Amino acid sequence: MSRPEIKILDSQSTPSNPAKPNDDRFGYNEASAFVIDGATGLGDRQYIDASGSDAAWIAARFADGFRQQITRDSAISDIARTVSLESREAFLGSHPDVPRYAWPLSAFAMLHASQTGFTFYGLGDSCVFLLSEDGTASIHMAIPDAFTREQAHAQSHIARTGGITKGGGALGNAETLAALRKHRESQNTAGGIWTLGLVPEAADHLVSEDLPITGKAHAIVCSDGFADLVVLYAAYDAASLVRTALDKGIRPMIEELRRFERETDPEGLRYPRFKQSDDTTAILVELTA
Repeated sequence: MSRPEIKILDSQSTPSNPAKPNDDRFGYNEASAFVIDGATGLGDRQYIDASGSDAAWIAARFADGFRQQITRDSAISDIARTVSLESREAFLGSHPDVPRYAWPLSAFAMLHASQTGFTFYGLGDSCVFLLSEDGTASIHMAIPDAFTREQAHAQSHIARTGGITKGGGALGNAETLAALRKHRESQNTAGGIWTLGLVPEAADHLVSEDLPITGKAHAIVCSDGFADLVVLYAAYDAASLVRTALDKGIRPMIEELRRFERETDPEGLRYPRFKQSDDTTAILVELTA
């Protein structure tokens, strides 16, 4: 009996701005395909020189760890815990007094192929769009209402400031920055949301879901930046997103996304968000049961 297989058909990762570091990372191997989305830093400075930003640094550490260590027989939580422990020592060992809101962290979404089937794993707002052979489609993510909640918070910010770029943007507005920092400090604590970062206990809170795939299926593993084509701009539903990627490739879809961000609604008045453009990463895969 053949084993489940993951075949990579396309992959793209682009920064929100060519002049800024890309805080997303992605990777794959024989048993997995995943996207890691480093959260925009909220500190007053950068603490790690490598990778261009602390967010890119933590995303790269988890991407490298997953790529090198995940096998069909792996316990994903064990690998996440190991990378988190190593990252905590590397970061806090050099910078023990960093305020918690400046600790680097990241969301992730993963498709894992075991010896017998496929499983979704995730934390935060990265997600998987799955198109089954019979035409049914589904979205898989760790926090189902994440997009709705963020859009509501962004709408409040925009209503107060008049637009995404007004008054120095979200990080330049004292009230918005204070709220973002308070939310960030609650992450990876009891009652908060869990993400990949410097807190090994997050490994105990990975969201997982077995995917009942028969025959062939196709999926997009992506950061929230790419998911905005569905959840924010409503240019696609889950099925048409995957079908369009299969037909045209991911690159033209990212160009379409950038037009929404920079031309259709640059100030977020119609489509509320904290940033005009977001780092955008997607992997198109074929799954064979």
